[in-house]
Amino acid sequence: MTDTPKPPQAGDRLVASSAPTRPHRPARPGGPVVTTWQRVVAAGAYVVKVATRVAALSLVLYAVFTVFRANPANVWYQFVESLAAWLSLGLANLFQLADPRWTALVNYGLAAVVWLIIGSALASLIRRAAP
Repeated sequence: MTDTPKPPQAGDRLVASSAPTRPHRPARPGGPVVTTWQRVVAAGAYVVKVATRVAALSLVLYAVFTVFRANPANVWYQFVESLAAWLSLGLANLFQLADPRWTALVNYGLAAVVWLIIGSALASLIRRAAP
């Protein structure tokens, strides 16, 4: 004769836990109240972060275009180049390396990192304005 295990019955205890069962606690209705000012501040911080990330992305894109020798007569290249020249924060000629492609990568990459730091710091300051 083979001993087959019995299927679990109502009221059977699990072997894995000997702790007493706890009742389920439902979530509180409503939660914390969010004021209109807090929403405005959060939206402002979000806009600042997005804007500085777009600035950093355009600088990195220009550095990539330069490293891979994109066509300077292309409209997109010219647009990104004009944005990068405006957003470089004066860091476009900070380092002068032997290869101009490495120079662009280092200088515009550094400017992109500065934009990311500025965006994070400014968004943090904006968020602190909310009571």
